[in-house]
Amino acid sequence: MKTNLCRLLILVWMMGLSVKTETTYAQQQTPVSPYLEAFLSLKTAVDQRFSDSTTGMYHDNPEKGEKAKPYSYLWPLCGLLQAYNEQEKLQPGASDFNRVWKAIRYYYDPAPPAPAFASYPPTEGGGARFYDDNQWIGIAMLNAYPHGHEPAALKAGETVYKFMMTGFDTILGGGLYWEEDKKTSKNTCSNGPGVLVALQLYQFTKHKFYLDTALLLYNWVNEKLRSPEGLYYDNLRLDGHLGKAQFSYNSGSMLESSVYLYEITRDKKYLAAAKSIADAALNFFYEDGHFRDSYWFNAVQLRAFQHLLRYDHDNKYVKAFEKCTLQALNNDKNATGLMGTKAPHSLVDQAGMLEILARLAWLQQRKLI
Repeated sequence: MKTNLCRLLILVWMMGLSVKTETTYAQQQTPVSPYLEAFLSLKTAVDQRFSDSTTGMYHDNPEKGEKAKPYSYLWPLCGLLQAYNEQEKLQPGASDFNRVWKAIRYYYDPAPPAPAFASYPPTEGGGARFYDDNQWIGIAMLNAYPHGHEPAALKAGETVYKFMMTGFDTILGGGLYWEEDKKTSKNTCSNGPGVLVALQLYQFTKHKFYLDTALLLYNWVNEKLRSPEGLYYDNLRLDGHLGKAQFSYNSGSMLESSVYLYEITRDKKYLAAAKSIADAALNFFYEDGHFRDSYWFNAVQLRAFQHLLRYDHDNKYVKAFEKCTLQALNNDKNATGLMGTKAPHSLVDQAGMLEILARLAWLQQRKLI
């Protein structure tokens, strides 16, 4: 009964029809994966609104009109790359991952001290280089590495690692900065994903220095930025100020780092740490049935919950997450099919929901939710 209700709610969201009409439809035809159907519906809206078929690039915030930059910043493309990687697990042979990766290559900036991806295409004036933007690309490419995207995927991960380590020093006891040109703070969002890049590279290459790096960063974040509630603060500035905002993507990256460390070392302390973070995140971010922060932030948290499910078979985390997703699907969609009832509608929000839907479709197909 609960599964049927979830499917019904998604169909209402997708079709924009009344509950009575959708009940009739559901009785006549039950989709194999309603989350995949929702994913494809949103993807169509994203392509119509944000994709430029002539250049192969993407736009952001189209409501800004002439005031908008011609192309999206890099961050939303990081989200799309991961979302379409998840799509390939559901639909092998889908070409969207390669399409986004091709667009991202226009952001490549070979400037010293190490090549990386700029926040805006260098040919269009360029932009600052953020360590976390590059790490999210590295994570997505390394996720794709076992699925036929080699050797470019592994090389991309190695490139990201070399760049991110130019942002490391011993000020504040270690850790990575957030932005290359403004080294004013060290953030969970640039260290948590840094751990993930290093651990994935270790899994594929078995080079010990990657594991050493991962542990160095992981321990630094836990020492400097973990909150008493078991979540993670946003940043520590060089002047000593602690930015105490707590976001779901920060608990997500550190939770998944703990799962990877358990996977690699089989030391149960890391699995215990993962469960502790998961419980804290469940209570803080998902207990009331609504997402507390952005869809993309929550997509990162779902990655971690999904990974933890391999070793802790209690699906309470993904079930609570699913409840929040259904609430969003039924209350935060506009007439164009995009997420967000209020303008502007940013590409990164759409990318986050695309990843969420693809992951929930995968979990549903395997009867894990």
